[in-house]
Amino acid sequence: MGTVYLTGAGPGDIELLTVKALRLVKEADVIIYDRLANPDILKEAKNGCEFVYVGKEDSHHTLPQEEINEVIYQSALKHECVVRLKGGDPFVFGRGGEEAIYLKERGIGFEFIPGITSAIAVPEYAGIPVTHRGVTVSFRVVTGHESHKKDHSQIPWENYKTDDTIVFLMGLHRLKKITSKLIEIGKPKDYPIAVISRGTTKDEKTVVGTLENIYEKAKDLPTPALIVVGKVVELREQLNWFEK
Repeated sequence: MGTVYLTGAGPGDIELLTVKALRLVKEADVIIYDRLANPDILKEAKNGCEFVYVGKEDSHHTLPQEEINEVIYQSALKHECVVRLKGGDPFVFGRGGEEAIYLKERGIGFEFIPGITSAIAVPEYAGIPVTHRGVTVSFRVVTGHESHKKDHSQIPWENYKTDDTIVFLMGLHRLKKITSKLIEIGKPKDYPIAVISRGTTKDEKTVVGTLENIYEKAKDLPTPALIVVGKVVELREQLNWFEK
């Protein structure tokens, strides 16, 4: 049996891949990768490495998660070094924990290789710090894409009345609902918000607005996109560097 390396591919810019992740990509016998992993990373693999795409998009999954788990397991029965390459970090809405539990139950060894999460890196490339002295001392990372199987939201909206920075991942298709809920719990309609599309790549585009107008301004941006809510958005005017 082989070992499965649940590996974070980082937020998009290939140079944000960690040294350890790159080493494992070069050693891998098979790489099972998702949509958010920069495909240029695969060019670093050795000759003969097998590639398996298991990407997911909104309303379209190449394979359901249960079948992805099985693909990883079967690969570990055949290969010594299996890299499960996941955009961002395996533990930040990457379902890395679920895949590891599936492997553990079947006697397969695994390791986690942390990746730079888009929740911090994408706002940083857009010139938006998730924390800033005198503005906010904390931030929240929230999924913007909840399971359709649940009949109620798991997001504790009432807790978001503070001035913490809120980062929503995978939330562009729910942008209108997100802004409506934040206004509903008492945030001002003119509260700052930004949507960052394809962050840390040459196609990065950022749209800044308010809770009231951001939907119309950003609804047609391409995915993947990340949403940042908070007064830190106002610092972009001074800190924007990458897009310039």
